[in-house]
Amino acid sequence: MSKLLVTGGAGFIGSNFVHHVVEHTDHRVTVLDALTYAGNRASLAGLPEDRVAFVHGDITDAALVDELTARADAVVHYAAESHNDNSLHSPRSFLDTNIVGTYTLLEAARKHETRFHHISTDEVYGDLELDDPARFTDTTPYNPSSPYSSTKAGSDLLVRAWVRSFGVQATISNCSNNYGPYQHVEKFIPRQITNIIRGLRPKLYGAGENVRDWIHANDHSSAVLTILEKGRTGETYLIGADGERNNRDVVELILEEMGQPRDAYDHVTDRAGHDLRYAIDSTKLRTELGWTPRFADFESGLAATIQWYRDNESWWAPSKGRTEAFYASKGQ
Repeated sequence: MSKLLVTGGAGFIGSNFVHHVVEHTDHRVTVLDALTYAGNRASLAGLPEDRVAFVHGDITDAALVDELTARADAVVHYAAESHNDNSLHSPRSFLDTNIVGTYTLLEAARKHETRFHHISTDEVYGDLELDDPARFTDTTPYNPSSPYSSTKAGSDLLVRAWVRSFGVQATISNCSNNYGPYQHVEKFIPRQITNIIRGLRPKLYGAGENVRDWIHANDHSSAVLTILEKGRTGETYLIGADGERNNRDVVELILEEMGQPRDAYDHVTDRAGHDLRYAIDSTKLRTELGWTPRFADFESGLAATIQWYRDNESWWAPSKGRTEAFYASKGQ
C-alpha cells in the first residue's frame, strides 16, 4: 500500500494518524474532510505537500468518494460525528455521517476492491460496572447507550455485512478514549487543560467516578497502521493501553501537573445516560500482530499533552469561547 485515503484526517485522531504515517512510512496520503467544527486544517500544518493532499468534501458525496477511492490502495475511515453531548442535543448529523457516510465509503471500496479499515469506539459495547473485573473483547455483545454510540455500532455492523456479503477486504478497530495533540477543546481532557490555562476552574460531571481507559493518540495511530498492514480481513481488533482512570483522578492529575490544588474544580450536573466504565482487552492485537503502546504510563502521556496545549494556544483559542458558551447554556 502506497496511497492512502484518510477520511476525517483533519480531525483529532485522524490528523495524528496522518502525522504518524508521514513520520514512519513512505505512503502518500489524501485527506478527505468536511471541516466541520471538529476539523481543522491547521492540524495538518507543516506536512510535506508532495506526500499529503487535502480534499474538502463530505463522505456522503458518492461521486467524490468514488473518485478518491479509485485512486487509493486503502481507505482508513476516521470521519465521524463523535461527541456524546452533541448527539444528545442534535442526533441527525450522527446518522448522516456515521451511517450514510460509512455506507457510501463501503460501496466505493466494494466497487474498486480497495482495502478498507474502519475506526470505531469501545462505546459500542455499552458500559461495565465500576467493580466489574471484566474488560471489553471483540466478542462482547453490542449495547450502545447514546445516539453517538448507536450510530457507531450501526456503522460497525455495516462493515461486517459488506465483508460477509460482498467480500470487501475490511478490518475494524474499536479503541478506548484518546487524548493528545489536536483534540478539540470540547473534549474532557483538553477542556480541563485549557480552562486552567485561561484561569477557569475545571468542570466535573457528577461525582467523577466514571472510568475511562485512556490511550495516547500516537499509540492509537501505531496500532491502526499495524492492523492496516498485518490485520486479517473481517477481524475486529480492540486498541487499548491499560490506562483506566476515573474522571475525578484525571482532573486532579491535570491540576497537580499544572501547579494547582488538586481540589480546584467544580462539580456540574451529570450527563444523561453517562456510561460508568470502559475497559479494553487488547490481547488479540498484541499477541497476533505484535503491537505495544509507547505511552504505557498515562501520567507521562498526560504531561506531554498538557505541554502541547500550553505551546499551541493559537491552535485551540479560536474555538474556546464558543465551546464554553455552549456548555454554560447547558449549565455545564
